[in-house]
Amino acid sequence: MHRRVVLLSAVVLTVAGALVPTGSAQASTTNGLDPRPAGWSGADSWSEARTVLRYWTPQRMLAAQPLDTLAARRTRSGGPTEGTPWATRGASDTTTRRTSWTTRGVASGVTAQGAPWSIRGTAAVDAQQVAAVPNSRGLRWTDGGAIVRTTGRVFFTTADGNNASCSGSAVTSANESVVMTAGHCVKLNGAAHRNWVFVPGFDNGRRPFGTWVATTLLTTQQWNAREDINFDVAAAVVAPLQGRTLTDVVGGQGVAFNQSRGRQMFSFGYPAAAPFDGSRLIYCSGRTFNDTVMTADQGLRCNMTGGSSGGPWFQGFNESTGLGMLNSVNSFKYDFAPDFMFGPFFGNEAMAVYQAAQSAGTL
Repeated sequence: MHRRVVLLSAVVLTVAGALVPTGSAQASTTNGLDPRPAGWSGADSWSEARTVLRYWTPQRMLAAQPLDTLAARRTRSGGPTEGTPWATRGASDTTTRRTSWTTRGVASGVTAQGAPWSIRGTAAVDAQQVAAVPNSRGLRWTDGGAIVRTTGRVFFTTADGNNASCSGSAVTSANESVVMTAGHCVKLNGAAHRNWVFVPGFDNGRRPFGTWVATTLLTTQQWNAREDINFDVAAAVVAPLQGRTLTDVVGGQGVAFNQSRGRQMFSFGYPAAAPFDGSRLIYCSGRTFNDTVMTADQGLRCNMTGGSSGGPWFQGFNESTGLGMLNSVNSFKYDFAPDFMFGPFFGNEAMAVYQAAQSAGTL
């Protein structure tokens, strides 16, 4: 039985089971779910938005910690993760022995203090599928361009009161107010996050373009109903700041859906788990490959850690201008392959989330 780890804000959990038949081009959209995305309100008044802004002091942002104390719940033994809770940490299964993200070692450039990672399980990423394009597995981005304005950190408070972070990207939209991120960065374990804000261009605690409060949060029905990792996509609509919209201030990246697989991609994010600390924009690049283990997602060689979730993947990325077409987001890693990041296929479901977001009003 294979296992994977999900980069939930600066933390990972392990999930057991199989989601979809391996090798399928895209996960199934059946099961009678409403094809429209699921959505709910963030701050729904200027008064509430100001309260959220006051909440996120510089000290709170810098103190946001990995969520390694999330309550654990057990899946059915050997059962699918669709419709089942997250797996319990510290299970007796010797092939999946786990501790929290912050107590694992730094082998292969992943995680923090303690003993090195072991190769858990018997599967391995098929090296023949990974193109020999070394580029970057996780370096600080220093080339400037639009990417340093459109990518940012996401901060929120979980239902159990923990402050945490993800990553996100400002994208072009009709309302000039859309941030794309991962589904688990807006809702996890059946509960929506609150105090949700986007900080574009975050740089070691500095907020050069301000803090943008979410008024609407949306995700796929598949993530909303059963936290299906194949559809780990979300969007946030943010309120104007000082009379200006988000992309009027920072610009926006393009978005592409239903594209061919196996393309060269650039991935960006703000990993916050060791050896990173969430202070800088990090990138990876290379050619994507299909996940042949459990999901219909795509993989990319990358050693970013928790906190990078929701960070954008771009096809056709121009390193000079810092512009590209967003075509996936950082979603999860397998614990037996910590040097590989996986992201959902941007199909019709992701497109529906984006279209609903760009049609939504703001305060």
